[in-house]
This record gives sequence, structure tokens and C-alpha cells, in this order.
Amino acid sequence: MLSKKHIKDLLNRVYSKKVSAGKAYESLKHLPYQDLDFARLDHHRVFRKALGEVVYCAGKKPEQVRKIAAALIKQKAPVMFTRADRRLYEFLARDFPGLKYNEAARIIYLNKGRLKSGKVVLILTAGTSDIPVAEEARQTLEIMGNKVKTIYDVGVAGIHRLLDKLPEITRANVIIVVAGMEGALASVIGGLTDKPIIAVPTSVGYGSSFKGIAPLLTMMNSCSPGVAVVNIDNGFGAGYFASVINK
Repeated sequence: MLSKKHIKDLLNRVYSKKVSAGKAYESLKHLPYQDLDFARLDHHRVFRKALGEVVYCAGKKPEQVRKIAAALIKQKAPVMFTRADRRLYEFLARDFPGLKYNEAARIIYLNKGRLKSGKVVLILTAGTSDIPVAEEARQTLEIMGNKVKTIYDVGVAGIHRLLDKLPEITRANVIIVVAGMEGALASVIGGLTDKPIIAVPTSVGYGSSFKGIAPLLTMMNSCSPGVAVVNIDNGFGAGYFASVINK
């Protein structure tokens, strides 16, 4: 990966004449981005952000994703493709056998990050149907080098399932709450802990949940302080934000 350390080492080797200017140029020429005509890969993002460019696969042709994967892997850049189905994974795996796939999260990735902290990010879901969004958050967190624990199916319809998990809730450094239907779980957790909470509304629910609008509004109107809200079904955004807080 073209990390800050890599660039500093490269410049030192040029200075000491261990590497020619031409070879250094070849190593750096795709910074800040690489033009693939249909996409401009931001190889420089890893220096500005907590993670390199993440590729959203929905709407992209498999061959376009394959070319993006080839460019990222050649640069030894992070590889993380979101909203990817198994068919796409199997297509990419023919050329890149090192890729891995989390089917629940719909994420294709190359490597998880090395653990950067022992602090725990806890992910809670209201129901089992919310797990795919929670898994997207979990996979994102692990790729970014976080320690993650999950407690699934502890929604307010059976609040006793949640209360005996209070010790784990208290020990967490950051909490992600994933809930559909009316989205009340985020407010409940907000009233039980002083830890930062990232609420993720999901599109799970009957007609009056309006494909996630109802839990989104519930979470945004929470009377429990310390709750921030991301977009509907945005497990990736919640995982990324939790990682930034956790570090």
C-alpha cells in the first residue's frame, strides 16, 4: 500500500540514490488519481481519510468492477466493494482468488485491517431482519482494524432480552444500533449509557414504516442525547463513523 511511511521511505531512497527518480515516478504516477475513463480511482484518499476509496457496486457492470479491482490490487491499495452479490464475487474470484466475500454484508474485500485498538464497538439489532445492515457495519469496522462485538435481536418488543446485556453495553466504547419498524431501540439504548450511539434505520417493516422513513424520523427525533443518525440501511456509513470515533 502507498502509505505515508512508504512515500517517506521512497523519498529517502531517492535521496540516498538507492532508487532512481524514474522508478520513484513509476511508483507515484497514479497519485492523486488514476483515470480509467469510466472511473477515476482516488489512490490518494488513503492519505486523507481513515480508509482508501470504497467501491459501491450497484449499477456498475461486472467488467468495470474487475478493472477497478485490478487497478487497486496493482497499487496494493485497500480493496473493499460494497453492495456486491455472489455472482459478482464469483466473477472477480476467477482473476483475483485472494478476495473474500461476506454474503450477509454484501461486501467483497481483500484483507481485514490489523487490530488498532482493544476498544470495542458494539452492534445491536432490533430484529433478525436487521442483521444484513448490521453485518455491513461489522465488516466495515473489521476491515478498518476495530474489535467488534454483536448482539442481535434485542428489540423493544421483548425488552427483557436487552436488559441482561447491560454489562456489555456499558463496556463498549462506541455503539451502533440497527433497527427498522418504528426504530425505538436507539432511544432506549441512549437512555441506558453515556457512550456515543450511531443509529441506523433500516427499510425493514410494514407499509407504515415507509421503507425506513418512520424509523429514520424516530431516531432523528430521539429525546435521548448522544444519538447520531445515518441514512436508511447505511451500515457502511455507520461502521466508518464508529471507527473514526473509536480510534
